[in-house]
Amino acid sequence: MILTNATIATMVNANGNASFGLVHNGSIVVVDDKIQWIGKSSELPSHWRSSEESLNCRGRLITPGLIDCHTHLVYAGNRAREFEQRLEGATYEEIANNGGGIVSTVKATREASVEVLFEQSLPRLKQLMSEGVTTVEIKSGYGLNSDDEIKMLHVAQQFADEIGVRVSKTFLGAHALPPEFHNDKDGYISAVCEEMLPAAYDAGLVDAVDGFSESIAFSVEQMDRVFDVAQSYGLPIKLHAEQLSDLGGATMAAQRGALSVDHLEYLKSTDVGKLQNGKTVAVLLPGAFYVLRETQLPPIEALREHHIPMAIASDCNPGSSPVTSLLLSMNMACTLFRMTPSEALSGVTIQAAKALGMQDSIGSIEAGKQADLVMWDTDHPSTLSYHIGLNPCTAIMIGGNWKKHP
Repeated sequence: MILTNATIATMVNANGNASFGLVHNGSIVVVDDKIQWIGKSSELPSHWRSSEESLNCRGRLITPGLIDCHTHLVYAGNRAREFEQRLEGATYEEIANNGGGIVSTVKATREASVEVLFEQSLPRLKQLMSEGVTTVEIKSGYGLNSDDEIKMLHVAQQFADEIGVRVSKTFLGAHALPPEFHNDKDGYISAVCEEMLPAAYDAGLVDAVDGFSESIAFSVEQMDRVFDVAQSYGLPIKLHAEQLSDLGGATMAAQRGALSVDHLEYLKSTDVGKLQNGKTVAVLLPGAFYVLRETQLPPIEALREHHIPMAIASDCNPGSSPVTSLLLSMNMACTLFRMTPSEALSGVTIQAAKALGMQDSIGSIEAGKQADLVMWDTDHPSTLSYHIGLNPCTAIMIGGNWKKHP
């Protein structure tokens, strides 16, 4: 397959700064599942010029497939009533402490069969894919016992097998305290470390391990215990950190070489330098910031100054970010966090790939990488962050196969 006459945002920049890496009037050669060649159409090698599988893109934009690197997409039920309660004045912490929040989703998810969980979650995945998402990270965390955590991860794997989207499966057993461990966080963390994580790992369903370090969840010391086990299995780690307060979780995770630290609204600017290890990505989640009506911004300027990679994700979940649009997340990153359109697109492509440890195979348009591509009915990538509610996606390719035909 040869795509010609395209405006290509390669998202390649050797300096590490956000850049579109634009190639005008460009061509991409796809052989099997990989990108074989990219460059100016005028420089296309002669032996490919006569290919019968050639598509004239007519100047349309092609980007790498979008990557949603932080979602809680698999769950049952919804929490619309809690959204209403927050508008009536209740805080996120008050709702959680009164039996709502994550625990209410746990009840619905435990009661759902694999089939029901798949059917209820599939529309969310399809909506993300309709806007150019070709890779999605999906966390467990609404089962909070071995069987139901594994059930969620099975559904995530089923999406990869049946829908053809790339899925990164993250074990998030340390998400909240289930009712059966009331007031016994240490006891539950022991269950996570000794039973739940080993069972999920043995099932072959864990690509990474995450946790929620917060006053309403788990301490930095408790997450340290979970990460000891995760890293003993050779699994990469990541952490929800500094969303509602500053407990120091981001620093701890970065010191352990975490793939990402996520949220970071309450991370002190003076601590940002401690994330500078050449590996850890700051994953920013403007959907949760918006829905929870937060006012404490992540330390964006400090992240820039210390050259910390910044990814953006939907945080698709039933409570704090019922968002199924990565394009909207990009817009909110620009309008709420003052990121630039190039930072936003970088945040859902190459930086998001780094947050999943997949930057060697996806996230940019380069020879040798997987042919995950999106065609847009526009000629400049800044429009992807500009529009609200408009979906200009016209074609999606995953691993050389069209999922949405041009």
